Amino acid sequence: MNLAVAVRTLCDFTAREGDLDSRFTPAPTALEGMAGHAVIAARRPAHFEHEVSLDAQHAGLTVRGRADGYDPVAARVEEVKTYRGELSALRENQRALHRAQARVYGHMLCQSRGLARLTVAVVYFNLDTEEESAEAETLDAAALAQFFAGLCERYAAWAARERAHREARDGALEALAFPFGEMRAGQRQLAVSVYRAARDGHPVMAQAPTGVGKTLGTLFPLLKACATQGLDKVFFLSAKGPGHGLALAALARLDAGPGKVLPLRVVELVAREKSCAHPDRACHGESCPRARGFYDRLPEARAEALAEPDAVLDRAAVRAVADRHDVCPYYLGQELARWGDVVVGDYNYWFDSSAMLYAYTQAHQWRVAVAVDEAHNLLERARRMYSVSVSMGAVRAARTLAPVALRKPLDGLLRSWRAVLKKQEGDYAAHDMVPPNLREAAQRASTAFAEHFASGPAAPDDPLLGLYFTLLQFGRLAESFGSHALFDITRRDALGKTESDICIRNVVPAPYLAARHAAARSTVLFSGTFSPAGFHLDTLGLPASTAWVDVAAPFSADQLRVQVVGNVSTRWRDRGQSLAPITALIAEQYAAQPGNYLCFLSSFDYLEQMVQAMRQRQPHVPLWQQAPGMDEAARAGFLARFTESGQGVGFAVLGGAFAEGVDLPGRRLIGAFIATLGLPQVNPVNERIMETMRARFGDESAYDYTYLYPGLQKVVQAAGRVIRSETDTGTVHLIDDRFRRGKVRALLPGWWRVGERRA
Repeated sequence: MNLAVAVRTLCDFTAREGDLDSRFTPAPTALEGMAGHAVIAARRPAHFEHEVSLDAQHAGLTVRGRADGYDPVAARVEEVKTYRGELSALRENQRALHRAQARVYGHMLCQSRGLARLTVAVVYFNLDTEEESAEAETLDAAALAQFFAGLCERYAAWAARERAHREARDGALEALAFPFGEMRAGQRQLAVSVYRAARDGHPVMAQAPTGVGKTLGTLFPLLKACATQGLDKVFFLSAKGPGHGLALAALARLDAGPGKVLPLRVVELVAREKSCAHPDRACHGESCPRARGFYDRLPEARAEALAEPDAVLDRAAVRAVADRHDVCPYYLGQELARWGDVVVGDYNYWFDSSAMLYAYTQAHQWRVAVAVDEAHNLLERARRMYSVSVSMGAVRAARTLAPVALRKPLDGLLRSWRAVLKKQEGDYAAHDMVPPNLREAAQRASTAFAEHFASGPAAPDDPLLGLYFTLLQFGRLAESFGSHALFDITRRDALGKTESDICIRNVVPAPYLAARHAAARSTVLFSGTFSPAGFHLDTLGLPASTAWVDVAAPFSADQLRVQVVGNVSTRWRDRGQSLAPITALIAEQYAAQPGNYLCFLSSFDYLEQMVQAMRQRQPHVPLWQQAPGMDEAARAGFLARFTESGQGVGFAVLGGAFAEGVDLPGRRLIGAFIATLGLPQVNPVNERIMETMRARFGDESAYDYTYLYPGLQKVVQAAGRVIRSETDTGTVHLIDDRFRRGKVRALLPGWWRVGERRA
C-alpha cells in the first residue's frame, strides 16, 4: 500500500484523546488565523524559516505537511494556533491534536535535517491581546520517530481495511442484480436517467408517482455508479423522518446472491434530541458520562460498529454500540458517517449553511451522489435554512441578563431598530436592503457577544447563546443579501407594548443551493409532484445541464375517480356558505360507498368549522380530526383509525402531517375530499414575495411561483394518498370552482380522468 496523507488528517484520526465538549467557544475565522500567523512570523528573527514543506514515509504512508516555522539556531519547530479569550478554555482534545501535529513535524525535521534532538513547541497566539505563549518539549529523534511510527501504523492498519472494503464493495456492486428480477417500466426509465446523470456528472429532476418504486429506482443505479464511476458515497436525504425508513427498507432488499454478503455500510443520521442518551445532562465531560473520555473510547466503538462489511447502522444499531462502549450515540453517528457507503439523513446535513456532510465532502474531496427524496419540499426547507428572524423582545430579555459589557451594544441595536420603526407607517414594511445602521449595530452586538463567550465555554442552554447565534446568522445573511431575499419589519402590540421582529427572508434559495449541487457528482431530486420543471430549476439553483424525466404512472384512470365540484367556493369569504354543500357531499359519498376517507381543509379554523357542521348536519358519519401540535403518539393514533374494516372520515389540514408521506393502501383509505387549492394565504409577506419573484422571473411567473405551483403540489400530494398500488381503487373530490380553470387542470397528473359534478 502506498497512500498519501496530510499531517492534519493523520493526527485527527489517531491522536485525539480526552473528553467530548460541545460547549460553545468562538473560533477565529480563517482570515483572522492567517493574520495571527503573520504577526508571529514578523516577530521571528531573520534566520527563522517559515512554512517549511516536509514529508516522511512509514508503513506504506507518505505523510505531508507544512510546519509553521523552524528556528535552525535554536533547533525548535513551531506549530502556531490562534484563539480568543482565555487559553485555559481550550479543550484538552484540541490540545492533544495540536501536540501531535507539532511532534510529527518534529520527526520530519529530525529526519530531513539529520537532527539528534529538537524542541517541539505549540505556540498559542491570542488574537485579542496579541500575546503568545508556548507549550514546548525537547525530545530526541528516536522518541519522535517512535511517536510518528505509532500514528502511522494505526492509520495504515485502518486504511488497509478501508481499501479492502472499498474493493470488495465495488466488486459486489458491479455484479449486483436488481432484487426483483425485472424492473417495472417506469422504474427502469427512472433508473436509467439516474445512472446516466451519475455517469455524465450532472443533476437530474425526476417526477415519479407513487407505485413506481422510486426509492429503489434511485438508489440501485447510484450504487451501480459507485462501482463504475468511482463514487465514494451516496447521501440519501429526506425532508421528514419516515423517509429514512423507506430508504433503509429499500437497501435491505439488496442481495449479493446465495451465501454472499453485500459489503455495503449504511449509516442513518439521527437528530440530537432523538439520539441523546442523557438529555438532562450538559454535553461535556464534567456533566455527561458519555462525553467524559469520549475520544479515548471512540476507536474501539468505531471498530466494532464497522467490523461487519454489511453493517446497517440505523438509529437502534448505533445506540447499541454506543451503549456497549459508553460513548455518545449522537456524536458516534456523526463519526460513522465518515465511513459509511450510504448515509441516510435529513436535508439539513447537506443543504444547510453549516451542513456536516457537505463539510466532510469538501474536506476529504469525496466524490458523492446526493439523492433528494420528496424534493418538492426542498424549496420551503431551504428558505428556512437561509432566513433569520430577530425579536425585539428577545433582545430586551437578553439585555436584562447580560453583563455590563454587553448592555451598551444591545442598547445600540435597540436604538437603531427603533429609529427604523419610527419611519415605518404601517405594521409591516419590506425593504430591498438591510438598513446600514441596523446592520452595523447588529454586527457590533455580535462582536461583543463573541468577546464575552471567548472568556470561557458556554453551555448549550445559556440564555444569551441563542441570541448570539441568531445575530451571527443575521450578519452572514446580511453580507450575502441580494435579489433572492427581502428584509422586512413587522410591528405588533403585545400586552400594551410595541413589539417588533426584523427578518431577512429568503425567497429564492438558488444562490445557496447551487454550490451544493456543484459539490456533488450528481444530485438526483425526485418526487411524485415535481411539475413544472422550470419552477424548480429556477428556485433550487440547478444548472442548465440538469436532466428532466417524467415517469409514467403505473396506474390506470379506471382506478381513480376524480370529480371536480365546481359549484362551491372555498375562498375565505365564502367558507360559511361552503359548509352545507360540502358536508352533504361527504355524507352522500359515504352512504354510497362506506369506508375510510380523508377530508383536507386549508386551515385548522376551517377544519373546526367543517367538523362542527358535520356533527350537526351529518351526525351518523363517524369522524376524527387532526389537532394542532400533535406529537408522534397522537399522529399514530389518528392513522390507527384507518383499518381495513374501518369506516369514517378523518379531517386534516392540507400540507400537514397527513397530507404526504402517509401510506394507507387497500381498504385503509378509499377516498379523499380536498376543499382547497392549497394556495398560500394572501398577506403582506406573500405579496412582497410575489414582487421579488416578479423582479427575478418576470410578470408571467410571479403569481404562479408564489401561489399556484406550491398550492397545487399540496393538492396532488394529498390526492396521492388514495391510490398506493396497482390494485387500489378510490375516489377524489376536488372542491372549489377554481379547479375548473384550464391552467389549474394542466397541473393535475396526466393519468387522471377528471369529471365534474355538483354538490
